[in-house]
Amino acid sequence: MKTYVVYCHPNPESFTFAVRERAIAALVADGHQVRLSDLYADGFEPIMSLDERRTHQEPRHRPELDDYCSNLRWCDALVFIYPTWWSGEPAMLTGWLDRVLLRGVAWETTENNARVTGQLTNIRRIVSITSHGSSKALNMIEGEAGRRVIGRAVRVLCHRFARTTWLAMYNIDRSSDADRAAFLDRVERRMHRLWWSPTSMAAGRRW
Repeated sequence: MKTYVVYCHPNPESFTFAVRERAIAALVADGHQVRLSDLYADGFEPIMSLDERRTHQEPRHRPELDDYCSNLRWCDALVFIYPTWWSGEPAMLTGWLDRVLLRGVAWETTENNARVTGQLTNIRRIVSITSHGSSKALNMIEGEAGRRVIGRAVRVLCHRFARTTWLAMYNIDRSSDADRAAFLDRVERRMHRLWWSPTSMAAGRRW
């Protein structure tokens, strides 16, 4: 299957980078095609310009976004890997959502703007892999805004039966080496179960 990984962290020595490497290794080991966008390494510009804002309801070709848009149209699964900062996605990733989920790529609307329809119907799996400095209980009190952005706002642009997976490591600021190793193992297991294998398809079972 075709998986597009959108990765957002400035530090290649971070735990989030280790998560990325483990997730991609598992996908590749299972024979899946993987495309990666590393937003910081790409030098992605997250700031929406005045012209973009004024014309955001018009289908516009923006050459600097072509690769990202092409990957979105190509993939069956969309995987976001990022740290949670201030209860949500980093500003870089928020800017990517603002600028790349364009009309004509991710959504369309009726002539009178009465209804918006998702255009990324090729995407049937959405995965968020993130970390939180605080506990799960505190994040639930705060509302887990980042989870809702991807699990609801992005999902509605995809296939109507698209399934979402939320993999979060809480309390990372107080975690041990063993805790982090266990989470990496969990990420690997979930990536192995992301799709059907040929044998499990024939048997009617998931990995």
